[in-house]
Amino acid sequence: MSDNGCGFPAPGLHSFLFQPLFTVGGYEFNKVMLLTLITTFLVIGFFWAAFGKAKVVPGKLQMIGEAGYDFVRRGIVYETLGKREGEKYVPFMVSLFFFIWIMNVWSVIPLAQFPVSSVIAVPMVLAAIVWITWISLTFKRHGFVGFFKNITGYDKSLGAVLPLVMLIEFFSNLLVRPFTHAVRLFANMFAGHLMLVMFTVASWYLLNSWMIPAAGVSFVMTMAMICFELFVQAVQAYVFVLLACSYIQGALAEHH
Repeated sequence: MSDNGCGFPAPGLHSFLFQPLFTVGGYEFNKVMLLTLITTFLVIGFFWAAFGKAKVVPGKLQMIGEAGYDFVRRGIVYETLGKREGEKYVPFMVSLFFFIWIMNVWSVIPLAQFPVSSVIAVPMVLAAIVWITWISLTFKRHGFVGFFKNITGYDKSLGAVLPLVMLIEFFSNLLVRPFTHAVRLFANMFAGHLMLVMFTVASWYLLNSWMIPAAGVSFVMTMAMICFELFVQAVQAYVFVLLACSYIQGALAEHH
């Protein structure tokens, strides 16, 4: 309980900080790192089990795996990159989607109850991977001159405003793009977790204060927030991968 006068333990930044759980080889692992590792093993293990011995007539696990794989392939990659260009990027995007989604889902899983992507370092690393992929593909596809035109939005028809547009596009693509890509995921998961903690703690606090009707209302709000979070978690994984495909599409497209 807090020392704020009323005893209400208000959530804050401390709700996102965790002490080390154990040490391996001199490296300390806290809850966030442990959930990230578990997520990695879950994604790899599931698809290994689903497709390790794929059959013409799929079993239940393979059918679920194929449905998830096909959702990302057809619903995101093909729609953005097209079938011919996009096929080679499907495994990357599928891995990215399910990795982010499972990291988000931890927030409503008992005992875990924490979205890993609400820690800014995780979305930053994922956004950096996408950004490096975009930079590499742009340079590889267009060469140095084409790369420069692509990231600066060079268009001689703009006339006198061309230098200003190129400056804005340069900083937007190289600095703002990876930042907003990471922050969009982080901010949604951070805010969602904060709201869940607020209503959960409020329910317990009000119940212990014998304000039972108010505790009931807070509990109903907690359940509503959980349902809403389940929707947001999937949407944020979808949006992150959709933007990643959009960036790659921009790298592969011919500059005009």
